[in-house]
Amino acid sequence: MRILFMGTPEFAVPSLEIIHKRHDVVGVFTKVDKPNLRGKKIKFSQVKEFALKNDIPVYQPNSVRDAETLDMVKELNPDLIIVVAYGKILPKELIDIPRYGVINVHSSLLPKYRGAAPIHAAIINGEDETGVTIMYIAEELDAGDIILQKKTPIYEEDTLETLHDRLAQIGSEALMETVDLIEKGVAPRTPQDHNKATFVKPIQKEECLVDWSDTKENIYNFIRGLNPFPSAHSYLDGKIFKIYEVEKVDKEYSGDFGEVVDIVKNTGPVVKAKNGGLLIKSAKPENKKKISGSDLINGNLVKIGDSFKEN
Repeated sequence: MRILFMGTPEFAVPSLEIIHKRHDVVGVFTKVDKPNLRGKKIKFSQVKEFALKNDIPVYQPNSVRDAETLDMVKELNPDLIIVVAYGKILPKELIDIPRYGVINVHSSLLPKYRGAAPIHAAIINGEDETGVTIMYIAEELDAGDIILQKKTPIYEEDTLETLHDRLAQIGSEALMETVDLIEKGVAPRTPQDHNKATFVKPIQKEECLVDWSDTKENIYNFIRGLNPFPSAHSYLDGKIFKIYEVEKVDKEYSGDFGEVVDIVKNTGPVVKAKNGGLLIKSAKPENKKKISGSDLINGNLVKIGDSFKEN
């Protein structure tokens, strides 16, 4: 089958890799290259890197709606378009081009968590399970008919990183199964219940601030749901303090929310929350490298009585 693949980040690479092994990938659409954080060196997307290494033609249109892009897709003449975290809404004119339509790999169990940050949201909201949905693309965001879904538990120790990587693999396997069903002409189409839809927007930096007055369970989920990116943070002595890994402490403490109320030897500082504490096991003080909780206390960077605040 002739397939046009659209995707950009690391999440899409396993799907592109498995499709490339079994089908004729006639091209890859990925977002336009951007300079790195220092603004000097151009950084290719992970999808583009894979495509170049495997001699797959790469296209990076600024728009998927203009006539030039639509003509390009028609010339490539794909039987199917696969979209995995491409980051652009496709117009009906493009959706109608391939004979088998356009399908999408989405990292949630739709209709829950439509939008840009479903993996973050599932962990932050304390979900017990999540999964991947393969669906036909519609003009409305993540609203198309479902072909199949694959589920996975969310483990207590999962972070954004571990769950992201697991879902990327599950998604690639589900995608391969879906393409086989489409080729055989037996792919189901199950409409979503739009009344049950929930939406998640891209997470902004100001939304990553830890609320120490919340419960230790909610704070724990919040921090691991943002680990490693964009990372939860607080402020200590007016400087930003990124927090990556914590452990729940089931003990009542006196003091204010956000106050460092205990030190666990060779492990890290404990910060007071609504119903207990959070032991910080790894963090990044401003202008320093990411370090362990034990290094925080051994380096005298965090002491009993210090207070983590909103700014």
